[in-house]
Amino acid sequence: MHAIRVASAALLGVSALAMTAPAALAQDDDSGFWAGVRPTTVERGGQVRLRATGCEQSVTVSSGVFDTVTIHRGRTTAWATVDRDARPGAVYEVSFYCGTFWQSVDLTIAGGRPDRPDHPQRGVQAGEGGTLAGLDLKQIGLGAALITAALGTAYHLSRRSTDEDDA
Repeated sequence: MHAIRVASAALLGVSALAMTAPAALAQDDDSGFWAGVRPTTVERGGQVRLRATGCEQSVTVSSGVFDTVTIHRGRTTAWATVDRDARPGAVYEVSFYCGTFWQSVDLTIAGGRPDRPDHPQRGVQAGEGGTLAGLDLKQIGLGAALITAALGTAYHLSRRSTDEDDA
């Protein structure tokens, strides 16, 4: 009888953990669509690599500094040549369109100072930060509270049944 209670408590704990995993992995963007430009600073007349992932159809990329480019379905990259008359130091918006989803990325033209004072200077964007990337402490705390509550309830119920059996 004791083994059944322990197995029930373990199963309840594992179930609670399994139900919190999808919430911990969820992102703000449900589409999984991601876009980027490399390099993010380029000389006039230079080429940039446009990359888009997570889109099941062709992606259209447009900007005021190069002609509209299409990343065809099944591919993830395309190249664009920056106009020679782009303003040095200017920051241009590059927009990626995947059906109803879209993302924008900034592209800076080398030379001079940026002409968008509302766009603050940032350090190097070097990725997500390893294992600590995208941690949401609220979701982790909620998951831990749910697991603790499930285990506490299972323990309480198993102890209550034993106490009633002894009486």
